[in-house]
Amino acid sequence: MNEELSDLDLMGLLDRLAPIPEPPAVSLWPQTAGWIWVGFFFGIGTIWLIRMAMIRWRANAYRRAALREIAAAEGMPAALAEILRRTALVAFSRSEVAGLHGGDWLEFLDRSSGASRGAESRAFRDGIGSRLARAPYDSEATWSADETEEAKALCIGWIRRHRRERESAS
Repeated sequence: MNEELSDLDLMGLLDRLAPIPEPPAVSLWPQTAGWIWVGFFFGIGTIWLIRMAMIRWRANAYRRAALREIAAAEGMPAALAEILRRTALVAFSRSEVAGLHGGDWLEFLDRSSGASRGAESRAFRDGIGSRLARAPYDSEATWSADETEEAKALCIGWIRRHRRERESAS
């Protein structure tokens, strides 16, 4: 044994020990290229989803505006009919919508309403919608509160669900 260590007690020997070296820091960077690619595609996918959401939100701005106008119209049938016509002119091509009137207009509304089948798919032609189509031209017609609310609900439903024919086919 070494002379200089022989006269030290246990505490003296422990003080002479060299400290344990610290291991290198663990890297948070992925160690394989696969994880880098996964992160890259995840980032691109996230950016794409955000962009699609923004495009859809902007594309539906006319729906939000029409719903605000209906809320402000206080259920006046002529105003509801006008809002419905303006919304259709924004959503569909002018040549497809502008010339429609009477039964053709009601058929168009039913066809584009997004309703699948049954009474709901003929709500404009056979229901309160037929009176709604005549409302701008018949100022003397009286509507009950229930009829006005039904017409308002029908317009709100069409604004929220209408689809072009090529959209509903896919």
